[in-house]
Amino acid sequence: MTILSLGFRPFFIGAGLYAVLSIGLWMAVFLFSVPLPLKSVSIIEWHIHEMIYGYSMAVIAGFLLTAVRNWTGIQTLHGTGLLILLSLWMLARIAFSITAHIEVAGILDIAFMLMLLVSVSLPCIQAKQWQQLAILSKLLLLAVGNVLFYLGAIGELEQGIHWGLYGGLYLIIGLILTMARRVVPFFIERGVGYPVTLFNSKWLDITSVVLFLGFFISDIFLNTPHLSAWFATGLFIIHTIRLIGWHTAGIWKAPLLWSLYISLIFIDLGFLLFVFSVYGNVPVSVALHAFAIGGIGLMTLSMMSRVILGHTGRNVQSPPRAAAIALFLLVAAALVRVLLPLVDVARYTQWIGLSQILWIAAFALFVVTYIPMLTTPRVDGQPG
Repeated sequence: MTILSLGFRPFFIGAGLYAVLSIGLWMAVFLFSVPLPLKSVSIIEWHIHEMIYGYSMAVIAGFLLTAVRNWTGIQTLHGTGLLILLSLWMLARIAFSITAHIEVAGILDIAFMLMLLVSVSLPCIQAKQWQQLAILSKLLLLAVGNVLFYLGAIGELEQGIHWGLYGGLYLIIGLILTMARRVVPFFIERGVGYPVTLFNSKWLDITSVVLFLGFFISDIFLNTPHLSAWFATGLFIIHTIRLIGWHTAGIWKAPLLWSLYISLIFIDLGFLLFVFSVYGNVPVSVALHAFAIGGIGLMTLSMMSRVILGHTGRNVQSPPRAAAIALFLLVAAALVRVLLPLVDVARYTQWIGLSQILWIAAFALFVVTYIPMLTTPRVDGQPG
């Protein structure tokens, strides 16, 4: 069955559909007070959890199951095994969102993450791909973060919900920064259509990791806002230098390049806004949504588009026009959610609603555009 031949196919469909459904549900709750049968968690905690461990984890699953096969040459989950993994993810979403069985949701969700971890770790171990440990360790920590969240939700760990949600968000940002260092310069150098060598530096890599670890620990576990702000300042400076070194004019002609670059700009902006949330009047939620919508949302939408085109035998350099429109809509959603509340706070609710509409439109267009590619064999006749 084509859709179960490789992980990106079912999980990218699931991620796209859930991006539409979950934000549609969040919009109904936030704007129209539609109740959800939640137990032990607030509606905001549900929203954050499902964007991190629901939507984002579906993208991560699809990406890693596909990438690990490329890295190792070993077939990852497919067929029945892939269907079981997908079912665990789907049932966890249903149990948490509409049945109020949070204990059942927790069991299913953790089972999904552990099965995913084993599924991508074993091929790496078998092929002795030890360089993938930086990525696999973040996946393990995400599983731990989800455990902490559910322990908090059932009343067994006082800070569990906070640790699980903020830890999950920052771990995904860390995973994006790790992957971006590997692939974004490569994509740009080969995608702009002219010779270019981008600036990279080992000291930037090491400094970024050290500062991010300090930011992660100080903000989540030590609750020291001023120390966290200093780490965030350092991260803003480091990643601004990196973005300058990765810039070349040709990226603005290629949607699957400018979207990656703008995503990293939003992550960089998120660190700066975090500083302003400590030393100014910027709500911390604005910084978090710079990370979430502009950073995670735009990066995952762009990477899904690239992976789908490449692994279905299509030209990555010529994405469908609808793909570029979807990316543009998501950039607009991020700008509306992050910047407009800073200049016109009186219309805060309207800005959130408009951002939700733009997000839904972007992912609805993604789903309509790419489902036919994801459910049919590769156009070049190759396996996958």
